[in-house]
Amino acid sequence: SIMELDHNKSVASQLKNVDKDTGPPLKDDPKYSKYFKMLKMGLPMGAVQNAMQRDGLDPSIIELDPEKSVASQLKGDEDVEDSAPPLKDDPK
Repeated sequence: SIMELDHNKSVASQLKNVDKDTGPPLKDDPKYSKYFKMLKMGLPMGAVQNAMQRDGLDPSIIELDPEKSVASQLKGDEDVEDSAPPLKDDPK
């Protein structure tokens, strides 16, 4: 939804980067599902992040949206040329 967009970037630049999410949701990804299960069982976030780091994974991934694939969320970090006004200044 538009409420989840970055208010410092234009709407157009954020919406044209929306790709179809073809990978499994992060919570169902075999590589990460056990860490979401740990959270569901009540382990603190720090303990889960330590386990991920111990297993050679990036602990910040556990903070991503569990309903979207890892690939769709990590490729959104690319800089896109943005000539439109930021969302917070957009008159629309």
